[in-house]
Amino acid sequence: MRRSIRRIRRTLIRITEKFKRLIFVGVAIFMALVFMIPIIFTICNSFMNESEITANYGQIFEGGRGSGTHFISETVHLKFIPDMVSFKQYHTVLFNSPDYLFKFWNSVILVLPIVIFQLVVALLAAYGFSRYRGKLREIIFFSYIILMMMPYQVTLVPNFLVSNWLNIYNTNWAIWLPGIFSPFAVYLLTKAMRRIPTGIIEAAKIDGANEWVIFRRVCVPSVKGAVASVAILLFIDYWNMVEQPLILLENTDKHPLSVFLSKISTGEIGLAFAVATIYMVPTLLVFLYGEEYLIEGITYQGGVKG
Repeated sequence: MRRSIRRIRRTLIRITEKFKRLIFVGVAIFMALVFMIPIIFTICNSFMNESEITANYGQIFEGGRGSGTHFISETVHLKFIPDMVSFKQYHTVLFNSPDYLFKFWNSVILVLPIVIFQLVVALLAAYGFSRYRGKLREIIFFSYIILMMMPYQVTLVPNFLVSNWLNIYNTNWAIWLPGIFSPFAVYLLTKAMRRIPTGIIEAAKIDGANEWVIFRRVCVPSVKGAVASVAILLFIDYWNMVEQPLILLENTDKHPLSVFLSKISTGEIGLAFAVATIYMVPTLLVFLYGEEYLIEGITYQGGVKG
């Protein structure tokens, strides 16, 4: 009897564990679908023709202009499957409206230098913060933390004044310099380098390695997962920037596509879906390609892989 009771208990425990896993998986799938709905909605609607988009969503942009007697819930129809697939929006964006492509390359020109050189500066600064101790280092690192906690909107006015003083206002340098010396990457990479065992660095010193060799062959390879995850986060963050170009770039021809998207008129709703889909492609590719590195960098606990 006791053995049978134990078997029943074990069976019940296994069933409850499997049931809990199914619930967790179901909740995770549901939440993933909820978060993916805007992306799926944008991509699907980019293949609708202009008349269908206007018929479905025109009242959203025109409702505020009238007397307010129309209810949006009665006039707007959210559709994921178009009545007829059309590539006219993409043809217009890619071939008939070069402004969109110019703004897309403006985004690339603004973002890539920031990501590359911020990582270079952050790696060098993180190595200094992790290798050397002292009150001055602690004060500087604490100031980095304070700057990182501040919203970017707080530093917009100082950046504007400094860019005017340096005579770089309305140039790409007004965007590049604050981005390159941002404290975000320095903080994360410093935390990652501090997890490197000191025994490895001491062993490299015994073998005759100088500081540059230790930095290049020991520290950087040990935190490459963190570097990749920081690069992904930086790219996504600056790819979607809006406030910086609006304040620091007076010439609209230099604005990135993220700013240009917010200025699309109500008569170009269909183009907005197509441009938004094209604009999402780099971020989706970067995330999908670097997903493993992103997870590795977030869950990194130190040590050197063999």
